[in-house]
Amino acid sequence: MTNVLVVERNASAADAMVSDLRRQGYTARSVGTGARALRTYGDADLLLITLELPDIDGVELCRALRNGSDTPLIAVTDTDDELERVLALRAGADDCVVKTWGFREIGARIEAVLRRARPRPALLDAISLRPLHIDPRTRQVHLYNQLVDVTSKEFELLYTLAATAETVVTRRELMAKVWGSDWAHASRTIDTHVSSLRAKLGSSCWIITVRGVGYRMGHAPHVPETSVG
Repeated sequence: MTNVLVVERNASAADAMVSDLRRQGYTARSVGTGARALRTYGDADLLLITLELPDIDGVELCRALRNGSDTPLIAVTDTDDELERVLALRAGADDCVVKTWGFREIGARIEAVLRRARPRPALLDAISLRPLHIDPRTRQVHLYNQLVDVTSKEFELLYTLAATAETVVTRRELMAKVWGSDWAHASRTIDTHVSSLRAKLGSSCWIITVRGVGYRMGHAPHVPETSVG
């Protein structure tokens, strides 16, 4: 599921946006300031950023995010101001819309931006590391025949490791392949996703830390754990 982070100063507007995105099938949450967005955007697949924020100018926030990652950004402006839209796009936003949108329109714009930013490879093979099965066509993970609910980034991280089983993948390689970035301050982002995957897979045996280098794919624990899922 696509994980959308809404950056909106108005709590009621943010709640309405998050609720509608969830109804459309997205995973969504909100933050009210640019500073919180910079701290917590690591697991987001896309950000919706209101340009009028209480602490950081929205255009500057777009620029800071784009300098740190290639996460898709859609800027949102209160007024139909051409200059503001141009500045946001030049600062790195992938799209800029006026707040008079309909919710169906923003869903369509999200899908359009994601198609441009993250085109899926046409032919990828499913990977089976019994009892773990990873299918890139459906973007589903099954463990002991149970569906494991993973985010888009978690899926890409797991698939990247599984595709080169027994080979260590460095942190820089993971950032390049999963996040499309060689951002130096990646440790917390990668560690957070690895920790979440280990919890969802029910064991740390599946992803092995190679200290000072990166991670490699592991194997099933000796005793199946039935609480996965």
